[in-house]
Parts: sequence; C-alpha cells; structure tokens
Amino acid sequence: MSEEIVVVVSGGEPPRPDAALAVLSGAPVIAADGGLEHARALGLEVTTAVGDMDSVSADSLNTAAAAGTRVLRHPAEKDATDLELALDTALALRPERILVLAGDGGRLDHLLATLLLLGSSRYTDVQIDAEIGAAHVHVVRGQRVLSGAPGDLVSLLALHGPAEGVLTEGLAYPLAGETLEPGSSRGVSNVFVADMARITLERGVLLAIRPRSPREGGL
Repeated sequence: MSEEIVVVVSGGEPPRPDAALAVLSGAPVIAADGGLEHARALGLEVTTAVGDMDSVSADSLNTAAAAGTRVLRHPAEKDATDLELALDTALALRPERILVLAGDGGRLDHLLATLLLLGSSRYTDVQIDAEIGAAHVHVVRGQRVLSGAPGDLVSLLALHGPAEGVLTEGLAYPLAGETLEPGSSRGVSNVFVADMARITLERGVLLAIRPRSPREGGL
C-alpha cells in the first residue's frame, strides 16, 4: 500500500508555527530526531521518529512511544544525517509526495546539505516539497506547475549538474529551452505574472525557491 503524502519534520531549528497548515489531515508524519518535539509543538501526531536521538528528551521519546510512535534509533556515528534517514523512511512508504517541514536558522552547512539532499536522484520517483523557514521549496524534474500570485518571487537553481531545456510560462523573465548551470545566478529572482507558473525541463533537476510574500505574512 502506498501513501499519497508523507510529512517529514526536520530537527535543528523549528519550522514556522504555521508550517502545519500545509499538512493534509491523516498524513503519516516522520520526525527526524529533534523534529519529534517540533512536530508536537505544531500539533502533529508522529507516526515514526528516526535518528540518533541526541536532540530529543527522554521524556518526549517515552511519551511518543507510549502513544504508539515507532522509534528507529541509529548510532551517533553514522553515514547520513537524521533528515536523510527520515526521508528514506518516508520513501519506503512509496508516497506520491513528501513534504518536509524545517527551519532555516542554525548551521549553514546543515541548511545547504538539506537543499542538496532534496534534489538527490534517489527521490526521482516522488514529488518533493518543503517549507523551510520563510520559503516554499519545490524540486522540479520534468515539469511542475507552481501556484502563486502576480509579483511573487521565485528562484530556479540547478542541482547536481546542468538543468537543460528549461522552459517557463507565467514568469516575467521567461526561459525558452535554456540551460541553467549549477552555481549560475541566471534563474534568481524571477517574478510571477499570473496565478500559476509552469516550469519544464528536458534533463536535470531544479530547486524552485519561493520566498513567502507579504500577503502570506512571511516577510
């Protein structure tokens, strides 16, 4: 049996208090280490907690386990971050979509690793979205249609290699079959001119990052 959507709550800095508004009722919730306490603060019931559990209290773990949460404990010395372990746990449920809730503060290396992880080829067959601090993040492979409003910003960043044949509709600065290279600023700060934007690419993977607009209370 596969799930329509699985929610992953990251450890580290907590997500925004309104991040849970993006969660569909009844969706399984997987917490990465300290994400267990973040999920509880958001009013989410955690299905599985995974990680080395160095950032969550024993009381929180015991309370969660007593309520039926499955706890998958890993050694502190491991080859993957707690978030990567949580994403792999989510992937095992064969969802159509994974939604990650995370903060954008704390360590810069962790934030960069998170963004690179979201575009990993191991998640090619699942739609990946994230609410990271005051930004909506979408992984684009093949084609995605993003909702917004005229004036909203969006940046398109290539990950893990060139994004080739990039075509956009509904943006002020169109791309017409172009190649975006990793490290290029060519796709930064584009602007919605309609309520939706279509992004298509022939090869590669993009991150579409949309800062929250003033109408969303994000700035």
